[in-house]
Amino acid sequence: MFEFVTARRFHGLVAFAAFALLAVAFYMEYQMGLEPCPLCMMQRIAFFAVGIMSLGSALTQNQKVRRFSAWAVVLFSSLGAALAMRHLYLQSLPADELPACLPGLSYMFEVFPWQEIMESMIMGTGECGDVVWTFLGLSIPAWTLVAFAGMAIVNIWIAIQSSRTKG
Repeated sequence: MFEFVTARRFHGLVAFAAFALLAVAFYMEYQMGLEPCPLCMMQRIAFFAVGIMSLGSALTQNQKVRRFSAWAVVLFSSLGAALAMRHLYLQSLPADELPACLPGLSYMFEVFPWQEIMESMIMGTGECGDVVWTFLGLSIPAWTLVAFAGMAIVNIWIAIQSSRTKG
């Protein structure tokens, strides 16, 4: 394979993509006025974890660290993909079957125990069923599913390649 195509560069690219997607999410929130639902927030956390792990791997020479980082990114990408699939499921439900909408997260942090907050963030709420933006016919969670799947595939390749090389 070309000398230019290395696991470090791929991890650098994955880190850049994860942080760029976070920047797009913040742009959509603060410039376009799209309020993120609880599942969107959880997907942002998954992108942040993917970005940090990928950046750490891109900055190291150690193959064991790179292999660990690659599998960690696969894990976080898989969790993010599962959240995106849950989000897509909620978007496919008829309005009368959606879970109840909850108060804003700032209020929930003040009043509810953290276990209830985490459960509602992972399971989604009524506002998670709203499709507020599309591009090429796909909603935001559909695009995040594509991104998480791509990141997982790249990192499976990195993990396998780093297992084959000694170091």
